[in-house]
Amino acid sequence: QVQLAESGGGLVQAGGSLRLSCAASGRTFSSYTMGWFRQTPGKERDFVAGISQGGGRIAYADSVKGRFTISRDNARNTVYLQMNSLKPEDTAVYSCAAKSGIFSSSVRAYDYWGQGTQVTVSS
Repeated sequence: QVQLAESGGGLVQAGGSLRLSCAASGRTFSSYTMGWFRQTPGKERDFVAGISQGGGRIAYADSVKGRFTISRDNARNTVYLQMNSLKPEDTAVYSCAAKSGIFSSSVRAYDYWGQGTQVTVSS
């Protein structure tokens, strides 16, 4: 089992940047595929970015390609989401998640979730 804790959210103006971090407990972090998802009130949780266990496979939602970068540091049990050129439509609660096995962008495939961190982008 793994416990996840996000940090780094906040209020930023459009065009600005934020870096989210997700710290994981446990000694098997490197065995998990990690993902970032986001959700706004009344809507389903959406895939934002994912990274495989060793970092060799990375995927992004079309809406964030070229602006967001996911990375991981297995020595620090942490996954990051660097968000640049933020837009008001990026406003959401961002959550990290972990899954065993092969890479997936499906919400249902992920077993462990953090509490989430609010990102608000003002226009």
